[in-house]
Amino acid sequence: MMEDNTRAESFEEKENANTKMQALKKEECILDHMEICVTEAEKRETGALNIRDFYTVYLIETKVTDLDWNGTLNKLSSLWRRYSEFELLRTYLEVTYPYIVVPPLPEKKVIYAWQKIASDTFDPDFVDRRRAGLENFLLRVASHPILSFDQQFIGFLQQEEGWGESIKDTGYLQLAESKLKALSVSVRLKQPDKRFEAIKNYGNELQNNLGNLLRVRARLVERLYGIHKLHANYGRVFSEWSAKEKEMGDGLQRAGHYLDSLAAGIDMPLEEEELYADQLKEYLFFAGALQAVCRRQEMLQLQLEKAEAQVLTRTIEKDNVQKGKSGLMSRLFGSVDTEEVRELKVNLLDQRIQEGKDGIHSAQEELSEFSKQALIDIERFQQQKISDLRETLTGYVILQIKMCRKGLQTWTHIRDCLEAIP
Repeated sequence: MMEDNTRAESFEEKENANTKMQALKKEECILDHMEICVTEAEKRETGALNIRDFYTVYLIETKVTDLDWNGTLNKLSSLWRRYSEFELLRTYLEVTYPYIVVPPLPEKKVIYAWQKIASDTFDPDFVDRRRAGLENFLLRVASHPILSFDQQFIGFLQQEEGWGESIKDTGYLQLAESKLKALSVSVRLKQPDKRFEAIKNYGNELQNNLGNLLRVRARLVERLYGIHKLHANYGRVFSEWSAKEKEMGDGLQRAGHYLDSLAAGIDMPLEEEELYADQLKEYLFFAGALQAVCRRQEMLQLQLEKAEAQVLTRTIEKDNVQKGKSGLMSRLFGSVDTEEVRELKVNLLDQRIQEGKDGIHSAQEELSEFSKQALIDIERFQQQKISDLRETLTGYVILQIKMCRKGLQTWTHIRDCLEAIP
């Protein structure tokens, strides 16, 4: 009977979460009212005397498409932001909305690199890929029904002067420091929430699987690139050979040109493939954001368990005082509390027990509200993840098919050239 009740409660929780999820999907976001894009990047220099330092800034342009909407500072806006300011914004969002799986930023340094991918963070290709990733981050936030309407986020998009000071005035930095320290501590709970345990384990598995996928892809593309480039040697040999052969010369020359085109034709497809790799990296980082939400839930659960343990300790202490049991020092020195002292101690413990119970109630409410909101947003994230990864993996497969077809077409031309030799 108890198991049936548990199942019924679980089913009811899921139904409520699904209903709220549907409501969440219907809620508007600022992308319904405006366009956001990061159009270009620019390398700048700072420093004094002989010390020079370089950094990159990104141009954010916004345009309000709904003229009746007054949710932004300006109808049109254009301003430059550094990567560090994007980091500042994301940290603020993570602290302010701890129950939300906050979209990640693109990689700060190149990971899962291979020979053609530059590791220099000022390399034009890397900077352009990061520009696209930062735009994607802004669009992710702007499409969220809660994050998108945050005033600091809107200020980040349109407030050219004073945004850094205004976000510091929110006091989030102090909260961020204390919460980051708490999250770094290993937590062992007496009664962990199985729902969040499962989600945290899933986040770890997602991170491992995507990491392995990206690692295999980097090794594979390294070899693929090398094999294609080696075909240029075939082209050179065929061209040199054609000069020595009168009857076969034209056929060998044309075959050599096709082999050269096969070698050169790999660059563009692999550049396109790198975009799919970036999309997989985004979900690699998303897995970390998902785990962070679970760790925050654990910290709230730990606060509740500590409050409960404290009340239990004081309740036992009160019982001992009422029974006349003295502490160690009293037994050693033979002193015994009078009735009046004992009554004062009991009253003081009653007061502390009541304060502790109030703390338990407050911790329970905070944990319950956090869990409810987090599960709703995690469900939203899961739906988004399925749609995005399906599209990414399908696009990757289609790209491989195109590459194979192009290679087959080239080899067919080479065969035709050789068969045409008299």
